[in-house]
Amino acid sequence: MAKKQIYIVDDDESVRRSLGLLLSTFGFQTQTFSSAEEFFSMVSVNDSGLLILDIHMPGLSGWTALQRIYAGIKRKVIVITADKNGGLMERALKTGAMGFLQKPFEDNDLVNLINKVY
Repeated sequence: MAKKQIYIVDDDESVRRSLGLLLSTFGFQTQTFSSAEEFFSMVSVNDSGLLILDIHMPGLSGWTALQRIYAGIKRKVIVITADKNGGLMERALKTGAMGFLQKPFEDNDLVNLINKVY
């Protein structure tokens, strides 16, 4: 059985590295990107996989990336953010995300959410 593909888009290198290592220990295939632009340039809409997407990034924001994703192919997305403003989870889910986690979050919370929505 093929490993489930997880794409991680976050401008923070330490977050990308730690999430990649964490998820690989749970048997997921991971690929990381420092920006939404990099993700869109390297991953085809036909490539299957779940996207873990940070909201606040330089350049193309997570919100814009979500809108772009849901204007076309329906990719499963989990939004992560360190932003503490209220209403972000509702906005992310309304935009089409399948899940939302506030940084910092527990490793098991992320893995359980991935297994729930994948």
